Amino acid sequence: QVQLVESGGGLAQPGGSLRLSCTAPAMILSINTMAWYRQAPGKARELVAPLSRAGTINYADSVSGRFTMSRDNVKKTTDLQMNSLKPEDTAVYYCYAEALYSDSEGVKWREVWGKGTLVTVSS
Repeated sequence: QVQLVESGGGLAQPGGSLRLSCTAPAMILSINTMAWYRQAPGKARELVAPLSRAGTINYADSVSGRFTMSRDNVKKTTDLQMNSLKPEDTAVYYCYAEALYSDSEGVKWREVWGKGTLVTVSS
């Protein structure tokens, strides 16, 4: 029921840039770690970068130096700036959060995902 919402995907040229954004719904009260994952067709989902509430980031080797993750703890959003894009960056990109919200079982921390946004890098 509760989902994050990604935006900003699309087509980019090799060497180009895209900026992905992720927004949490209002019912989410607080967020611990946020992260971006990606999944190419026929491959397993891989972690691109996690970002703690305190600001600790650990980029995957494949994107280090090219991608930059940021977050706004008040707005409960995260962005992924992707520069120097390569064809191998083509994938569906997913937003993830460890989120606090209330349902029939009470207020609890849960894992929340977005439905993904497609990034295609091609000339």
